[in-house]
Amino acid sequence: MQKTEVSQIIEARWVLPVVPRETVYEHYAVVINHTDVIDICPITTARERYTSQQVTTLDQHVLMPGLVNLHTHAAMTLFRGLADGLPLQSWLAQHIWPAEAKLVSSDFVYDASLLSGAEMLQSGITTFNDMYFFPSSTIEAMLKCGLRVNAGLVVIDFPTQYANDADDYIKKGLDVRDQFRNEPTVTFSFAPHAPYTVSDETFENIVTLAHQVNIGIHSHIHETKQELADSNQQYGLRPLSRLANLGVLGPNVTLAHGVHVDESEIELLAEFGCSIAHCPSSNLKLASGIAPVHEYLKKGVNVGLGSDGAASNNRQDVFTEMRLAALLAAGNSYDATAVSAFQAIEMATINGARALGLSDKIGTIEKGKLADLTAIELVGVETQPCFNPASHLVYVAGREHVSHTWVNGTLKYHRPNNERHGYFSDIEPNELTGIINKWQPIVSEYT
Repeated sequence: MQKTEVSQIIEARWVLPVVPRETVYEHYAVVINHTDVIDICPITTARERYTSQQVTTLDQHVLMPGLVNLHTHAAMTLFRGLADGLPLQSWLAQHIWPAEAKLVSSDFVYDASLLSGAEMLQSGITTFNDMYFFPSSTIEAMLKCGLRVNAGLVVIDFPTQYANDADDYIKKGLDVRDQFRNEPTVTFSFAPHAPYTVSDETFENIVTLAHQVNIGIHSHIHETKQELADSNQQYGLRPLSRLANLGVLGPNVTLAHGVHVDESEIELLAEFGCSIAHCPSSNLKLASGIAPVHEYLKKGVNVGLGSDGAASNNRQDVFTEMRLAALLAAGNSYDATAVSAFQAIEMATINGARALGLSDKIGTIEKGKLADLTAIELVGVETQPCFNPASHLVYVAGREHVSHTWVNGTLKYHRPNNERHGYFSDIEPNELTGIINKWQPIVSEYT
């Protein structure tokens, strides 16, 4: 039998494909040709059928789909730890917004996004859903380091260093989309910041334009009790009801947080097919509350996981979010089965891909999908013994156990066995050091 030549073969102790559900294959290979997965089969079968100049052996690892960070502000990485220990509105109004007004520029966003991209790659994240100013700079940084990005075309109703008013934000966002629309690792959504920073007229305009250019919508919703009280006072409606009346809700909509919702609002989100980006670390750190994830899942709402920005987390680490999502759901519902390990992994992979309209391309390891993958090494004493790899991914392993990250079949990060630090394919370590040394003294003035 003549063997088929392929680009690469990855042989792993365990392969967790996500689809079929609740499945772990042992001693399996993932066969890749160029950017695509073309087979998933036992290692012995792969060796009989295929040959490749590039074979990676992961005999103490779990190979799984690359993680999807469904909500973050990548360029806020340079604000990591700024004004810790404050509630959301004080943190924003008294510290973050003044710092942004002074510091945020195209150069700042590029540098911070590159630093963020490195952090996410070494954390096993292959795709992220962003929302920030100067999105073209974030995209340029991701094209350099290799992450897949859904770039949020941010819109708010007040002026910043980036734009003057809502119309200016929208025009600049559409120009960015036109500039990068043919990049295979870049997609887009309109990103109206939140109901408390965007007017009815602007929301209605965004709904029309999003339909015309066929992109999604990404916004914050029901993050704090104060947000609900202010909305009731200004509009006589809770924010979610207001968005429903404006025609915003739909299957192309991802709403971050969704902490304070009642049963009727959960049913509304399910009815319209919206997705929730659950950000447990950020919600806990800012004392915003705990989202009712168990209730969302019971009603059929698609829930993905987000880190939020490094300024409010302070990690872009979806492994932490998986663990917290499962633990908080159990504790909040008094039901130990509220979110299983497999469900937490789905939230970190296919659910995020589904929210971004990318579930036909990423989020699982299946024939015909893109080879966005991450490998987790389970060799240290802290990971032994291992009876259930899925459970280990959620409750034992962390981003420090990530050994490989591939995007589009290309290795973008690799940490050799028994080494503490890894290597990026397209980023020099001294480049990241230079960014930190350049900006840390400047940002420190706002701590």
